[in-house]
Amino acid sequence: MNHQIRNGLFGITLAGALAGALVSTSVLAQERFVTIGTGGQTGVYYTAGQSVCRFLNRAEVKPAIKCNAPSTAGSVTNIVSLHKGEYDFGFIQSDHQHKALQGLAPFDKEGAVELRAVFSLQSEILTVVVRNDSGITDLAGLEGKRVNIGVPGSGSRDTFEEVMQAKGWTNASFALAAELKPAEMASALGDNNLDAITYVVGHPSGAIQEALTNVKGRIIPVQGAEIDSLLAKADYYSAVEIPAGLYPGVEGAIPSIGGKAVLATTSKTDPEVVYQLVKSVFDNLDRFKRLHPAFADLKAQDMIRVGLTAPLHEGAERYYKEKGWL
Repeated sequence: MNHQIRNGLFGITLAGALAGALVSTSVLAQERFVTIGTGGQTGVYYTAGQSVCRFLNRAEVKPAIKCNAPSTAGSVTNIVSLHKGEYDFGFIQSDHQHKALQGLAPFDKEGAVELRAVFSLQSEILTVVVRNDSGITDLAGLEGKRVNIGVPGSGSRDTFEEVMQAKGWTNASFALAAELKPAEMASALGDNNLDAITYVVGHPSGAIQEALTNVKGRIIPVQGAEIDSLLAKADYYSAVEIPAGLYPGVEGAIPSIGGKAVLATTSKTDPEVVYQLVKSVFDNLDRFKRLHPAFADLKAQDMIRVGLTAPLHEGAERYYKEKGWL
């Protein structure tokens, strides 16, 4: 093969490689990447985030949208990260959505956050599990005991602190105010390092199941005059019940307080990205509902109305109007 032919072939090969690289780079440049803040890996938020990403990553949309949903400390952290632009979406408690919009504690340092609702999921209920041998039968019995009050930056912690304020408690009201992650709570209860755990969660919950079965604990009611006063003052909470029959030994409904889990974003998020995310979930809602027992009773009409203490994002609103739901 003569020198000129070799050079010609090399030039064609090089040009082809460069063209392929340019096409690959162009495709990567066109892809859109989104991050959804979730919660602890044993919680419903994490399952929800992974599930949403699964549907969105499989959506036939161009340019493609690549989604990831890392584990986080939960609702409060997700809102702060949305405000900073670190996340595009986040699962949050409906009460925190309200507080962030108003710039109320624990979001007073950030000021009002321009949150927008995408849809809501399951009810989230303040759940208090105690050891059977703790002698605790009601909220008042927590005083002077070893209690897990939740991880700083989590929605569980913020909600329980509101209950503490209603009861006139501080951390010093407990023999121990632990700050364990959800994955650590049941074992600490079982090892007799705690008398009680508190957790705002959708039911059924793996963490609560473990605490009730392996530790032989029980759920106590969250009720009383102080709780009634809290409900009257904080309209983002409502009186709810943990249903009977979800866990061994829970034969009757247990009263508590709670709100809704909400997928939120900000007003800055691209409407087309929000539209495609919503479409990917609601076009596969029957499949989505099978991915966690807490999703089993979800209804589209409730998901786009109940618990949305922030305005709907325009991208979500567009899809709901196309479906004739709004």
